[in-house]
Amino acid sequence: MFGFSVMKILFTIAVVIIVWQGFKWLNQRKKVILERVEKVTREDQQSQGSSQAEEMVQCPDCGVYVPKGSSHSCT
Repeated sequence: MFGFSVMKILFTIAVVIIVWQGFKWLNQRKKVILERVEKVTREDQQSQGSSQAEEMVQCPDCGVYVPKGSSHSCT
């Protein structure tokens, strides 16, 4: 009943290899997902960094707010 046979040993080795490969696959998948999240986060930070707020000033003639230093002609 508890004797060792070639089939039991091969089956045990096969199970160990399958479990080992499964863990390797799961770790690789986790790594890819984390890289994608970091890439998206980096892209979001870059897009937010390029759209900085500009200081606005009120036109003394018409009262419209325009970016400071820009040319504005009242119509």
